[in-house]
Amino acid sequence: MLFLLAGVLGFLTIAGLGFALTGGGNGSTKTVKRAQLIAGGDRQAAAARAKAAANSPDLRRKQIIKTLKEQDRRQKKASLTVAAHLRAAGLGENTRMFWIISAVIGLTVGVLLLVLHQMPLIALGAAFAAGFGLPRWVVGMMAKARTKKFTEAFSDAIDIIVRGIKSGLPVHDCLKVIGKECPEPLAGEFRVLTENVAMGMSMDQALERMYERMPTNELRFFTIVLSIQAKTGGNLAEALGNLSTVLRARKLMVEKIKALSAEAVASAFIIGSLPPGVVALISVTAPKYMAPLFTDPRGHVMLVVAGIWMSMGIFVMRKMINFKF
Repeated sequence: MLFLLAGVLGFLTIAGLGFALTGGGNGSTKTVKRAQLIAGGDRQAAAARAKAAANSPDLRRKQIIKTLKEQDRRQKKASLTVAAHLRAAGLGENTRMFWIISAVIGLTVGVLLLVLHQMPLIALGAAFAAGFGLPRWVVGMMAKARTKKFTEAFSDAIDIIVRGIKSGLPVHDCLKVIGKECPEPLAGEFRVLTENVAMGMSMDQALERMYERMPTNELRFFTIVLSIQAKTGGNLAEALGNLSTVLRARKLMVEKIKALSAEAVASAFIIGSLPPGVVALISVTAPKYMAPLFTDPRGHVMLVVAGIWMSMGIFVMRKMINFKF
């Protein structure tokens, strides 16, 4: 009897302990679940706050400033290379051929001066200037002229996109219209852009490639507007319309600055070209009077000093009249 009673009491004790442990586990599980729900709600609220903050004007302004700084850094790095000048001039990216042509021009000028019995130092300097400076100057002038044509027609291209979007056309079709209707080099650049997008490249990547070929501020603004609108949404036609208005006002400001600084530019040109012009005229009218300047060592020193001072003066005047737009 005592054995049965002890067994029943042991069973009740074990059952009570098991029930207590099981009940405690359920309570802790419920507590954990409630904590997870609360944490999940906090995460959802934080995500909602982050999403709302992403659409705030301050964050969008910071994002635009960051994009502008990245574009500036990329433009400065790309604009210093020979390949960038060749792309902007529409000559491709064959830098090897460019350097071969430059070397041939330099050697030709150097050999020609040596045949004409000029001093080796003068022949070396002229060969270096003709081989290293002249081709880069020509390519730079071609790139500048092509960039100017691109910039002058870019506002009209944006207006085409705005009208196309308002009429219901997708952006890609509007870009195709620009490639068909606008003048060169704008049409050619937009044709390359649409071809890159058609081959599977994203719009951002295609615009970056286009910016590498034509590094202008107008195209940079256009790229930023499309990038921001793609991320945050909004009325693309209105944003591009505002951009077109800003670019036209910027163009008018550039022309106004050129008109106001035309007198200073003309004065700098006259002052810079006056000393070499006087030396050339005196050499023609009285060659014996100017001969010691080119034959005597003291004259060589005077020429070097005069060249240094003239270079410094031209550099200062260029800084004074050179306006960045």
